[in-house]
Amino acid sequence: MALLSVREATKRFGGLLANEAISFDVEEGELLAVIGPNGAGKTTLFNVISGAYPPTSGSIHFDGRDITGASPHGVAHAGLVRTYQLVQLFKNLTVAENVEIGSHRVTRGGVFSALFRPHWMQQQEKSVSVGARELLRFVGLEAQADDPADTLPYGRQRLLEVARALAARPRLLLLDEPAAGLNTQETEALAEVISRIHLGGTTVILIEHDMSLVMKIAQRIVVLDFGKKIAEGAPDEIKSHPDVIAAYLGGTEILDA
Repeated sequence: MALLSVREATKRFGGLLANEAISFDVEEGELLAVIGPNGAGKTTLFNVISGAYPPTSGSIHFDGRDITGASPHGVAHAGLVRTYQLVQLFKNLTVAENVEIGSHRVTRGGVFSALFRPHWMQQQEKSVSVGARELLRFVGLEAQADDPADTLPYGRQRLLEVARALAARPRLLLLDEPAAGLNTQETEALAEVISRIHLGGTTVILIEHDMSLVMKIAQRIVVLDFGKKIAEGAPDEIKSHPDVIAAYLGGTEILDA
């Protein structure tokens, strides 16, 4: 059974058809890329999968459960966690505190524990703090743990978002254009982090425009164009697929990757 199953997912915004009957499966432990020209419907698809938008029709199943139209909180609680195209950090908090916030899904608490701070709460806070710093070490940000988040260069803010998402211990991690705005060196560092996340057992779906990154790390690729799925397959198949080449206006981004 697939970890994620998207069936005939369709999303309309009035007269605009953003996603049209998109179907694909993602197996546990897979690293899948979703690509396509600007306006192809990639982020809308992520929003439908993650609960930000309810689909107009179709269904989404995660780990055998129907999560169609579930709230973003409910989807995240099930173990499906995402990042966003635009960096969304708590800039008034430190780098480590941003990662600690990501642990909310896997911690417990309430008014009583906040007021009286029982022993288990203190131990939990210690564990969250230690775990956050381990994740910062994993993405290469350990030295900046106590710095304000908004002092990080843009590329490192991207890595911080990934670390925060990992703090929620996702079974499936959705990364929405994580290399956007990064230089070549930063992109290579990001590719290494994503590969290590995948090798560690987390299933990953990646939206990305950087074809060299996609071809380097993806095991399988789904291609969208004008809201429709036009191709699906291994990177070598996608590079030579005629519909994909046409979608990329001659296909230099694909063929030269």
